[in-house]
Amino acid sequence: MQIDVLIAVFTADGFRVDRELSGETKGWFDEELRNSFQICPDRTLYNFGFAAPNADMSASMRFLKSIAEKFIDEISHDSDLEITRRAKPADDHALLELLHTVPFAVGIEHVSLLWLRELWERLRFVFNEDVAAYPGSVAEYLRGKNSSLGVVGRVFFHLVEHKSEDYPFAFLATYSTGSAESVSHMPLKNALLEYKLQQDKLMALLSTVSKAADQSDFISDLVESGELFSPLRFTAGEAYIFLREISLYEDCGIICRMPDWWKKKGNTRLAVSIGDKEPAGVGLEAIMAFRPEIFLGDVRMTREEIEALLSQANGLSFIKGKWIEVDHDKLKSVLDAFDQVNGLSGMTFAEALRMQMGINAVAGLDSAPDMEVTNGQWLSSVRSRLLHPGEMERLDAGDDFKAALRAYQQDGFDWLHFMGRLGFGALLADDMGLGKTVQILALLEYLRQNANIKTLLIIPASLLHNWQKESSRFTPKLRSRVVHTGNVEFSLDEADLFITTYGMITRLDTLRETQWDLVILDEAQAIKNAAAKQTQAVKQIHARGKIAVTGTPIENRLSDLWSISDFLNKGLLGTHKEFSAYAKGLKDNPSGYAHLRDAVSPFILRRLKTDKAVISDLPDKVELKAFTTLTKKQTVLYNALVKELSHALEDASGIARKGLVLASIMKFKQICNHPDQYLGQQEFKSTHSGKFDKLAEICSTIREKREQVLVFTQFKEIVKPLAGHLETIFGQEGLILHGGTAVKKRGELVERFNGAEYVPFMVLSLKAGGVGLNLTSANHVVHFDRWWNPAVENQATDRVFRIGQKKNVMVHKFVTAGTIEEKIDVILDEKQMLADNIIAASGENWITEMNDEELMSLLALEVEK
Repeated sequence: MQIDVLIAVFTADGFRVDRELSGETKGWFDEELRNSFQICPDRTLYNFGFAAPNADMSASMRFLKSIAEKFIDEISHDSDLEITRRAKPADDHALLELLHTVPFAVGIEHVSLLWLRELWERLRFVFNEDVAAYPGSVAEYLRGKNSSLGVVGRVFFHLVEHKSEDYPFAFLATYSTGSAESVSHMPLKNALLEYKLQQDKLMALLSTVSKAADQSDFISDLVESGELFSPLRFTAGEAYIFLREISLYEDCGIICRMPDWWKKKGNTRLAVSIGDKEPAGVGLEAIMAFRPEIFLGDVRMTREEIEALLSQANGLSFIKGKWIEVDHDKLKSVLDAFDQVNGLSGMTFAEALRMQMGINAVAGLDSAPDMEVTNGQWLSSVRSRLLHPGEMERLDAGDDFKAALRAYQQDGFDWLHFMGRLGFGALLADDMGLGKTVQILALLEYLRQNANIKTLLIIPASLLHNWQKESSRFTPKLRSRVVHTGNVEFSLDEADLFITTYGMITRLDTLRETQWDLVILDEAQAIKNAAAKQTQAVKQIHARGKIAVTGTPIENRLSDLWSISDFLNKGLLGTHKEFSAYAKGLKDNPSGYAHLRDAVSPFILRRLKTDKAVISDLPDKVELKAFTTLTKKQTVLYNALVKELSHALEDASGIARKGLVLASIMKFKQICNHPDQYLGQQEFKSTHSGKFDKLAEICSTIREKREQVLVFTQFKEIVKPLAGHLETIFGQEGLILHGGTAVKKRGELVERFNGAEYVPFMVLSLKAGGVGLNLTSANHVVHFDRWWNPAVENQATDRVFRIGQKKNVMVHKFVTAGTIEEKIDVILDEKQMLADNIIAASGENWITEMNDEELMSLLALEVEK
């Protein structure tokens, strides 16, 4: 069942709240909240932080809410706020905590310390504006927003180390006082003098102390004796009581300052260092050397020393120049874990990574408390190189490779080869338009020259023409063989590269059963559904090396990430059951996202058009040819029209011939678009058109990234069918603009498309939408059909690629393989002068000047063999 779910989309300058169609049985959607975010995002986010959470909230909305909650938590624990009435700037420690909880969601590449700091400043502005206009106290204001909110008072408890054998700790209670311009912290006894004549204010100040005294005998005794108002010396036993009760004091609204060694999480922990030396094997099953050690705070302890501590009473102990906590339960637990790890015969690389994630999937090892897994010297070195491909040894694809790689593409080629050497599956997930295909071809050409390997490339059927064309262009000596319908018998001696489709993998046993050296999946999101028959068939393939390629951000859904990782590096993320349990736990433990990201990041190379390392090496406008193929119905109609025109030309001449040719060209274009456009029918099934299929493929990625696209066509009659098709892809409506759209309405459409609401697409007829519009919120342009006039197409592209555009623009030009579209496209590429001069002046009239033989050669359908 498809349901609406509210999600947050993170952008370079903030965020956008939007709806998403989800197949989940549960989901949370609030139309009123969504509208409020669109009208006033900052104030809505601020108020959102005070609202009660919803169990079915999406991970991205939970994260967005956590930012506001963190801000509210910080201001409610600011003892100076009642005096200054202004929120403090962000503390980097608080922001780093948030950064470690960023979920896998749309636009996570934008979320950084700077991004969080800017968002925090906007929340500060809302708070400061509200409090400036509020007549009461800050505490009253905050409790008015949320009555259950814990707001701290102005009293502090300080515990510090003191150089004395009998009294090794010192205690002091202070309070904040002063004015908005200057806040100071004074000993609590000063309050007795400051508020001597204002007993109500003194009682208000000490209300938090009174609460603590009601719940703690220790504090009650200090209050009753009056010692609380003087500097005190504590024994180790008294300090331990204080430290154990800190959470109680904080719940009462008292701010506590304590030694750093107590604040550090995991005072008693087991540290396991893995991979100090290079293993004998490769891949995830390589046995790694490991070394377990026990730490109490920052102090390394031997097993014997821990046993000696167990003979002491619970409390604080001064060991090796530092104070540590002696807690028998914790010590016994960590000692048991140490013995278990020390008794293991071996640990694989996959097991080590799962331990880092918090999935203790090591045979014979029970769940251990506070286990810290770190990388040894060799493993740290390898990880660093995987995360920084530019530091690797540069490879040369040789003179037979006919392309000049950009710097980041060379990095990708080197990285793919290094991953193969290590025996790891690799996911090349570069953004659309960054040249993933040419990086793969560089690797294949290098392997052709340096290793006799057999590669199976699996792609969507719509990409067969693209791959054949790119392979023959960049790697002419790489022998390739297409294994597709009607051409399925093959021998490994025939070629270096065997190209097939996902559909063939499910039907042809020999493809799955052959032992391949390397298998590559293009558009690897095709196996994101782990339960699908297609996915299961792909995972049956026997291969020594594996590469997956996708431009779709698979991190949007954790299930997608698991399925592709399971193909590439089986066991890395555990079984489906283990990972599902882990994913569910992220709702309550969002810091697990950081562990998951650390585990998978070495196996994924994803560069974005916004990356600094890429953007300097990339033109602002990237033009791509999107080759499509005719469906069976299109092929029949196309061939019939060729035959019909051939007979008609026998009796045509002069102006009549010219009109016949131009009318026929228009019909061929219509057939290439969709059979129903040519036939005048209204059904427009997407499966009947190769272009509709290609549009879905491109726009699925655009949808995943929540980007926007303009689709241009020269035919008014196909504008609505295209919009209907795009609605099914994006799961929501877009806009249309054609010659019949009123001038006043056009301005409204442009304003809405560029506005705060996410409008995924606009379909425009080329003449109506080609001039006079500013649509810079889009960063994709699709020329669904071609005018074969570069000037006209560029004018349309400039609706997006103009002053005010802050993103790289992707221009997708659709070309139907084997048809008049491809042949004219080749002519335009080869004869730029013809395109610049003759076509710009005459449009398509130049085609009518061809003789019958030239014309029929141009129109005849060429089928790929």
